[in-house]
Amino acid sequence: MLKAMLFESWWIYDAADNSLFAAVYHAFNLCEGLAWCGLAILVLRRYMKRGHSALEVGYALAFACFGASDLREAYALENWLIAAKGVNLAALLVLRAYVLRNFYPQSKTF
Repeated sequence: MLKAMLFESWWIYDAADNSLFAAVYHAFNLCEGLAWCGLAILVLRRYMKRGHSALEVGYALAFACFGASDLREAYALENWLIAAKGVNLAALLVLRAYVLRNFYPQSKTF
């Protein structure tokens, strides 16, 4: 029963589905995933320039994982993915608060 609950699908991409919802949902998640990965690259670049703490690498990885989850969501939305995205988002917010507060107090963007 737990296995069935974890792997229940809410939505699955079907290339033959010509509905507006499917096209927009698929494209939006692909773009959003790439945007999160772009933020990961920006954080890594800042770390390579200033390198205050290895936590910044974890912060970049949290962005990259969130991007990867959106790329997965572009093809299927399942219960385990929703749970993983929630945990990832919590980690991202905690890391963001810590990194910005302790190393970049003047920055409020990433």
